[in-house]
Amino acid sequence: MQTLNAKDLQNAIADGRLSFVGRELPELAPQDTAALLDAMDRSDRTIAFRLLPKDYAVQVFDDLTPTAQATLIRSLGTVEVADAFDNLDPDDRAELLDELPANVAKALIRSLSPSERETTAVVLGFARGSVGRRMSPEFVHVFPDDTCGEAVDRIKARGRDAETIYTVPVVDHHRRLVGVVSLRELLLSDSDVAVDEHMNPPIYAHVDEDAESAAQRCIDRAIFAMPVVDGEDRLLGVLTLDDAAEVVEAARDEDEARAGAREVLKTPYLQSSILAITRARVVWLFVLAVSAILTVNVLEIFEGTLEQRVALALFIPLLTGIGGNTGSQAATTVTRALATDEVTSGDAGRVAGKEIRVGLTMGAALGAVGFVVASAVYGLDIGTVIGLTIVSVCTMAATVGGLMPLVAKTVRVDPAVFSTPFISTFCDATGLIIYFTIAKSVLGI
Repeated sequence: MQTLNAKDLQNAIADGRLSFVGRELPELAPQDTAALLDAMDRSDRTIAFRLLPKDYAVQVFDDLTPTAQATLIRSLGTVEVADAFDNLDPDDRAELLDELPANVAKALIRSLSPSERETTAVVLGFARGSVGRRMSPEFVHVFPDDTCGEAVDRIKARGRDAETIYTVPVVDHHRRLVGVVSLRELLLSDSDVAVDEHMNPPIYAHVDEDAESAAQRCIDRAIFAMPVVDGEDRLLGVLTLDDAAEVVEAARDEDEARAGAREVLKTPYLQSSILAITRARVVWLFVLAVSAILTVNVLEIFEGTLEQRVALALFIPLLTGIGGNTGSQAATTVTRALATDEVTSGDAGRVAGKEIRVGLTMGAALGAVGFVVASAVYGLDIGTVIGLTIVSVCTMAATVGGLMPLVAKTVRVDPAVFSTPFISTFCDATGLIIYFTIAKSVLGI
């Protein structure tokens, strides 16, 4: 069968070939159909979803992005998607409900069975951005004094309602987490052997922990299901590996967007409205425009210096470019180290020390080149100013760029907020102050 794409489906709908759409989509895996619907316009997505068989539509809805799910609910109404909503895992429901108006969210919650409503309420009770909001409260646990045979029977009895059974939490009779055991160990062991003989120490997350940090740890350790506990180590849920991957991917998309001075688009680019794209960009442009005024003010302060040695103006783009890029490189490196738990806010001193040395090393190399070139063309005095400025600017920019993400983390702000454009603008203004101060000292003006 020829590979379908979103444009083919939209053309078929526009031509009235609805039977083609209804026949071809169910031949695909639900994940592939969901990817196609995600890429379609809102109206065409609604039509295509209506053409799907009911049971298949439930599976497809589960694989759609929360934004696409929300548009379907707004288009179709809560009644027509009630089964699909009921089929979602509690953490996925919570993510979808965040996308919907309050009245629609309440109507959907009322459509749930009492048990599903209860598990969804557990997840909704935790703050957005916490691992508690992304965990699944549907899991199966065993006790350390169970035999492996009893544990397997327990998993068989309750496993259908659990999100995963491959890594099984072990709790005491007060529900406190004491370990984990793999399903493989339980199945391959003698049925009369106690679970605690195969139990491993747990790697877990606290329910209020930042979801991105917990998810990165889950991926780094390749944990199929990371237990999530409260302040007294009582088991509340599990964070599965696939959910952890979604959290990390979303965080990476957000960081990359902010590094480019914009916000993440919730829909594919071609399906995003002009207003949505403008809103994602314009706020950052306002912030950068205001911060760029600092650079203008610095130039105004040193206007007299420029009038005396016009050649100094020629090097401003070079120096601001070096400072901005150096700071951005350091910020990006440290932000990544924060995301992977290689450094913490408490490592500020070590990070500053390392970035000072890195900045000095890079500055010495670049400054030497700048000194030679500028001296050959404009004289030794200008060359000295350029060489010293490059060393100073590189050191300052690397140190500031490295520390900014740590400061952001300490004050509970996303380190990506102190992203490339912001640090570049800050280093531009500060670099010019350094430049003209050195120039006035060396040139005596």
